Amino acid sequence: MQCVFQYLSDQGVRPRDLRVVYESIPLSPGMGEMLQFVAKQGSCFEVILISDANTFGVESALRAAGHQGLFRRIFSNPSGPDARGLLALQPFHSHSCARCPANMCKHKVLSDYLREWAHDGVHFERLVYVGDGANDFCPMGLLAGGDVAFPRRGCPMHRLIQEAQKAEPSSFRASVVPWENATEVRLHLQQVLKTC
Repeated sequence: MQCVFQYLSDQGVRPRDLRVVYESIPLSPGMGEMLQFVAKQGSCFEVILISDANTFGVESALRAAGHQGLFRRIFSNPSGPDARGLLALQPFHSHSCARCPANMCKHKVLSDYLREWAHDGVHFERLVYVGDGANDFCPMGLLAGGDVAFPRRGCPMHRLIQEAQKAEPSSFRASVVPWENATEVRLHLQQVLKTC
């Protein structure tokens, strides 16, 4: 991605131009309504975002959609204008996971986040994970019975979960709720709230 940013800057594209593009990217169908629903629930949900994209793009898109304040933390590859005013990108971290891209292992990010809270004596009642990419499969190992995985139907995360369930059905303990429209996620979360 840094090569893409460099190419774009060589063509005269500046961060403000890219911000306009990021701000115009629509959310997945139903996602805006689902995020509004979660925001209205207050302390029932703690929401973080783990993205293999970049902070400049993620924050621009969320700010434009009016949802940035919902997220307690946003984990993504650091990016922003450098000293020359060009967009620069850095890897989020290094890790040893062979399944994930070199710049980010979402399992490590989520595990570290949960460990930080556990150090303070906080343990979450339930984890809910919404994703679609192949790198969203890696954190599924952290989910237990009572947790919910929401893989986007037909995307790599969904396919990898199906393969894991087929290979060893008892290895995947979380509930799996595939979705095409985030309204399906919202409806399921409404049911979860009945026990909150």
